[in-house]
Amino acid sequence: MSDPHVLGAPLAPVTIVEYADLECPYCRAAAPVLREVVESSQGRVSLEFRHFPLFETHPHALTAALAVEAAAEQGRFWELVDELFAHQDRLTDEDLVEHAHRVGLPRPHEVAGPVAQRHAERVREDYATGLAAGVDGTPTIFVDGVRFRGRPTPERLREAVERAAAARFS
Repeated sequence: MSDPHVLGAPLAPVTIVEYADLECPYCRAAAPVLREVVESSQGRVSLEFRHFPLFETHPHALTAALAVEAAAEQGRFWELVDELFAHQDRLTDEDLVEHAHRVGLPRPHEVAGPVAQRHAERVREDYATGLAAGVDGTPTIFVDGVRFRGRPTPERLREAVERAAAARFS
């Protein structure tokens, strides 16, 4: 599998894995919660983002996933993720290029169209690992391999992180 997109300390003791769809409103709502948990963890928690575009429900989810992979190649993965979550109602190819300009990508035209297709294998890999893990919707969150159930709140995620940390040392 390709290197994961990690927010926080890559070698943090606890890892949260999120399977997300960039057009999913529930993923948009979960994003600041996950970021808060990672950023307030003092290096104890990292977040791995994995693609799970629900292309049958969200017509732009796959092209958005390809766009953020192109942004990753240019060193701006998280910036474009945040931008697309903030503008989920504007995810056409033209919109993606505009968003890429806004976050300062050096080659914004590479986030859409045929050139972005070179990132399809990465998205397929993430999607396949999600299917293998039983993912059937988004966001699906795992805390150190344990599926998190219910609405993600900072308090509930911190409790799951504490359980995961305690399990490592028991």
